[in-house]
Amino acid sequence: MSETDYCELCDLPKSQCIHGRPPAPPAPAPVRKPATRVRKTTTSSTASAPKVVTKSAPRKWTPPAAFAPLILEILEASGGSMTADAVLDELETQLADQLLPGDFETTPEGELRWRYAARRARQTLLSDGSMIKGSPGVWQLA
Repeated sequence: MSETDYCELCDLPKSQCIHGRPPAPPAPAPVRKPATRVRKTTTSSTASAPKVVTKSAPRKWTPPAAFAPLILEILEASGGSMTADAVLDELETQLADQLLPGDFETTPEGELRWRYAARRARQTLLSDGSMIKGSPGVWQLA
């Protein structure tokens, strides 16, 4: 090796010296191929109307809306006012064969689900104006 092959700063051969090597060129960015997309047509080849498929899961318990008309009937038959326990007992006897198995489960608070749904139906009837708030424990028609 000749003297020009050595670095003046560190006295190492230029092949090993950091001063004699230029920085490595940046790596070229990888070339990305555009992804091929499969386009789905939104129109059918026939001119028929689109089919709407709606599947609903079977109900586990009876919704509160199912109790509202019965609550009104029970209160009308009793003269417009009745204790909450008596209304709920009458509901249970009238709906004994219609209540679902999930209605007899308890809520996290420990109340039967159908009783909770009946109380929610009463709240709806109160907001509709069909019932009024009477004394505690008494359900009254408006």
